[in-house]
Amino acid sequence: MHANNTFLNSRTMAENKTKPTQIKVEDFIQSFVTSDQKKADSFALIELMKKATGHQPVMWGPSIIGFGTYHYTYPSGHSGSAPTLGFSPRKAAISLYVFTGLEQHKHLLNNLGKFKVAKACIYINKLSDINLQALNKLMEASLHFLKQKYKTE
Repeated sequence: MHANNTFLNSRTMAENKTKPTQIKVEDFIQSFVTSDQKKADSFALIELMKKATGHQPVMWGPSIIGFGTYHYTYPSGHSGSAPTLGFSPRKAAISLYVFTGLEQHKHLLNNLGKFKVAKACIYINKLSDINLQALNKLMEASLHFLKQKYKTE
């Protein structure tokens, strides 16, 4: 699902660098996110993802806000954990980790709005650029896929 992230880089068997931390999500947003718009969007995304997953937000590494956890093992033997859904309010754009990247889910991007996609990562400038109903459908499809493939709860 999150092929762009270091925690899913199958080219290395090293320990995953992106894992849950003790950093408080609100502290991260208040200190790292400089744009008032991105702060507001971050808090709105937290509510959307909490509702979708039933999980509280947790910092994964220095900049990813994740919800829930799933465990994976690649054919190479590389294994690890990742958040089931997540986002990162970066300076250039908000990175959304809500898309499987699978061909059968690409139609879910049709009504999403203004965004860029790279494999399984979706980039938006601001939350108002996208259709929240379409985002919810995308998150539901990703959660369903992860539940089937990785037996998440």
